[in-house]
Amino acid sequence: MMTTIINLFCVFICTAASLFLLRLLFRKTGPFHLVKRWWRSTQDWFYVYQVLKVPESNDAMQENPLYRRVSAYLNSLPSLEESDFTNLFSGKKPNDILLHLDANQTIEDVFLGARLSWTNDQRGDRRAFVLRIRRADKRSILRPYLQHIHAVSDEIDRKKRDLKLHINVDEVVNDRGSGRWRSVPFTHPSTLDTIAMEPDLKDKVKSDLDSFLKAKQYYHRLGRVWKRSFLLYGPSGTGKSSFVAAMANFLCYDVYDVDLSKVKDDSDLKTLLMETNAKSVVVMEDLDRFLAHNSTALSVSGILNFMDGILSSCCAEERIMVFTMNSKEHVDPAILRPGRVDVHIHFPLCDFSAFKTLANSYLGVKDHKLFPQVEEIFQGGASLSPAEIGELMIVNRNSPSRALKSVITALQTDGTVKIGRRISTDGSRKPGDGSPDSSGVFLKDSSAMKDLRKLYGLLRMKSTRKSPSFDEASGQKDG
Repeated sequence: MMTTIINLFCVFICTAASLFLLRLLFRKTGPFHLVKRWWRSTQDWFYVYQVLKVPESNDAMQENPLYRRVSAYLNSLPSLEESDFTNLFSGKKPNDILLHLDANQTIEDVFLGARLSWTNDQRGDRRAFVLRIRRADKRSILRPYLQHIHAVSDEIDRKKRDLKLHINVDEVVNDRGSGRWRSVPFTHPSTLDTIAMEPDLKDKVKSDLDSFLKAKQYYHRLGRVWKRSFLLYGPSGTGKSSFVAAMANFLCYDVYDVDLSKVKDDSDLKTLLMETNAKSVVVMEDLDRFLAHNSTALSVSGILNFMDGILSSCCAEERIMVFTMNSKEHVDPAILRPGRVDVHIHFPLCDFSAFKTLANSYLGVKDHKLFPQVEEIFQGGASLSPAEIGELMIVNRNSPSRALKSVITALQTDGTVKIGRRISTDGSRKPGDGSPDSSGVFLKDSSAMKDLRKLYGLLRMKSTRKSPSFDEASGQKDG
């Protein structure tokens, strides 16, 4: 027994000693790093280096934009985290910690296999970044390296922007006597990860938007405006407005919400487009309803010019254009042709897959004993909008079981009517007989629907008495 203990103790001592020696060997001031530094110094004897300076300002004290870009780029490098002389600063958000180079600190970077170094040169009031690059690498990588710095700094600036929601108003609102947009901070929390959407479709949307952000040179090489147009169509409450907000948050773009009822005529619509800024999502909601019940001087031709006319080609650079509709069946195909609308996304009523996403987001539930019953009801053809299901979950969020039971009750009373169908003797469908409307959803019989609404209201009142007060747990439907 004693021999075993002694052997274990010896193994422990040997292991500890080995770890200590390895740590000593590979620490920054250890033999390994000293040999590595010596080897690099030896290599430097065989290369000719060139030094390039990026000053903060010129002799006339005018700001050098490249200095700011290089600063943003260097402060984002992973090698900065490993440095011994890094400054820490708080960001705008409580949990943000920003890294900044210290005065006269040098860090290394690698680009296309070439090793470069940057020094934050500060001498009195003069500040500059000094780039040290091998002369042999300068000709082949310097230009693409600077383009890379521009791209990274633009991406950093884009993510740091304070987003705004702009709404057009009837009259001029600013002090300068021009401008039709009134803005407020855009703080919508919706993201593409929280949207109830098929995973494959969501991945395609993310890939499409990410590709758009990087495609400026590609679009210009084709002679096309760097913009992309989306059509979102489906019944009310299926998440189209939340999806627009999620796109804006993903892109870090402002939102311009065009209220067509406040647009006087075609010229006024052109003015609104001219006053939008780059890096923005320009939205026209319920376009199908406006086209069907237009009571303004705004023409279809004016809307088409807004979508892809010569003004759009000049003023829509670096923008996402979004149009929403309840249905596109009765809309002139010329409005939706490729070039005017690039991507069509259908927002259907909720199915079981979307329901599971909502249950996870609203209730934190990934699986539940009531899920098979919910799935069976969905398979029977019943459905509600994501907004309706989300509202039930919000009201009953403190009890997942009660929330799921309320969804089951609503699906059984309200959702099943949508699959009803009556055919007349001549084979045609009649209004109110459960025939599909323009959005592909079967219409409900009005008298039966009133009775079901009353029953559903009584059931919700009974459930609400056991749940938190409505003021504490109420939610808002998204369009």
